[in-house]
Amino acid sequence: MDKFKAGMVLGAVGDALGYRKGRWEGCISGKKIQEELASLGGLGALKLDPDNWPLSDAALMLMTTAEALITDYWCLEDLYRELVRLYVEAMVCLQGRVPDPTTVEGCVHLKPHNFLLAWHTPFNEKGSGFGAAAKAMCVGMRYWQPERLDNLVEVSIESGRMTHNHPTGFLGSFTTALFASYAIQGKPLVSWGRELLTVVPKAEEYCRKTIRHMAGPLRFLFYQENWFYFEAKWQFYLEEREIENEGQNKPVFPNPYDPEETDKVSQKGRAGWRGHDAPMIAYDALLAAGSDWSELCRRAMFHGGESPGTGLIAGCLFGLMHGLSSVPSGLYLELDRRQRLEELGAALYTAASAEKCIDK
Repeated sequence: MDKFKAGMVLGAVGDALGYRKGRWEGCISGKKIQEELASLGGLGALKLDPDNWPLSDAALMLMTTAEALITDYWCLEDLYRELVRLYVEAMVCLQGRVPDPTTVEGCVHLKPHNFLLAWHTPFNEKGSGFGAAAKAMCVGMRYWQPERLDNLVEVSIESGRMTHNHPTGFLGSFTTALFASYAIQGKPLVSWGRELLTVVPKAEEYCRKTIRHMAGPLRFLFYQENWFYFEAKWQFYLEEREIENEGQNKPVFPNPYDPEETDKVSQKGRAGWRGHDAPMIAYDALLAAGSDWSELCRRAMFHGGESPGTGLIAGCLFGLMHGLSSVPSGLYLELDRRQRLEELGAALYTAASAEKCIDK
């Protein structure tokens, strides 16, 4: 249970660090962010509090997803209706935090009063952003057991499609949920990327059975192209790190690996902006940092671009693997919404441990 709590808390810590009340979220230079951090006395000198280091919209959406997952639902359709209700209500709480436009647009199309079609949002050609990936780790915590993989695949995709109905978007939520389950299972970190690509066909099979809003050959071709793009990007990344095959367990990194190297991930200067590269940056940071929290922050929280999203993903996965012991207490003792984060972590652990039929 402690690591479930740590996952939720450190995810929020990573989010708050990358966000810095909006100041660092919009900065495209990792070098500048790390210079500002040094002027504050470095990571160890920081004391995170709700006024100066609030959570971003990404962390609040993670908490909202977790709230639905701990309810006493009898089938997955009931879970989806609860997610719809909570996502729509959450839009009010996100005011003033510059919420992800794609998330807002997706929630506009949710229909909490339509029993049958509540979560059926239209396909969004611009829905490839990181928001779905950043809120899905709790899905992997709820369905972390290998025998619950089908549930993990379905719930991560459906919750992702509610706000980001685009292959790059909802495959991001599938990825972070899967990685969270691997963290809890204790799978070797270096194998996660390879195993992701072996499970993608299961996700594709589910989507083929439930594909919606794909009328017309051009729309379907666009869908297929973006699905291939996601897989190709991950395959290229694994080859670049030289860990694409079984037995390759020592990733190779650029030397030097400075903030500018991470910033290169996105041609638009917003590394972590999309559903494939946000989990990828978080995963890369975990591979490079090992159990070193400071190094993880340098690579995942303090880079140019969408650092709240990558920080949220990396921090959560780190907590699930390593707990809180190596993290300075000043980063979480007065953290925004810490008590509720711990309660959600404990409730996810309890729910995941309970034997209950959740099939359709």
